[in-house]
Amino acid sequence: MHVPRPTRRAQISRRGFSLLELLIVIGIILAIGGLVAVNLLGQQERADSGTTRIQIQNLSRGLDDFKVDMKRYPTQEEGIAVLWNKELVEEEDVEKWQGPYLSQPVTKDMWGNEWIYTNPSEIEGVAYDIVSVGPDKEEGTEDDLTSNDGRVDADGEMLDDFSDFAPSGG
Repeated sequence: MHVPRPTRRAQISRRGFSLLELLIVIGIILAIGGLVAVNLLGQQERADSGTTRIQIQNLSRGLDDFKVDMKRYPTQEEGIAVLWNKELVEEEDVEKWQGPYLSQPVTKDMWGNEWIYTNPSEIEGVAYDIVSVGPDKEEGTEDDLTSNDGRVDADGEMLDDFSDFAPSGG
């Protein structure tokens, strides 16, 4: 029995993928790649925010240690660099300085922005503010991180530190 061989044209059409099939596969690959990229970028931003919050906490601890020795927080002019640079201390207080108050200088946040240190704070009841302007590099926007996050409400009012322990109604 003789089996007919396919024609040359039939052999060619069975060899590869059509242009439409290739475009569909490329589209699927790009969609998956886009989802992966969005997830990775989101994780990096969360990691940078978390690291910046830790840096703010470390700076705050350094400021508290500075206050123990100096009986005051650094002035606006001294800034936070006084935590690692004795030359910035006001002349009358040089003898009291027992720093450095940080194991290494933290001059910028995770996005390369210099810290904004304000003393006195604009918030009543708070000694100072440390602000990172965040990834958008603009002060006063939603992505700013401050030493007062979680301690003040949206109106700038100090929160009661024990509000979680307040008795429920009844």
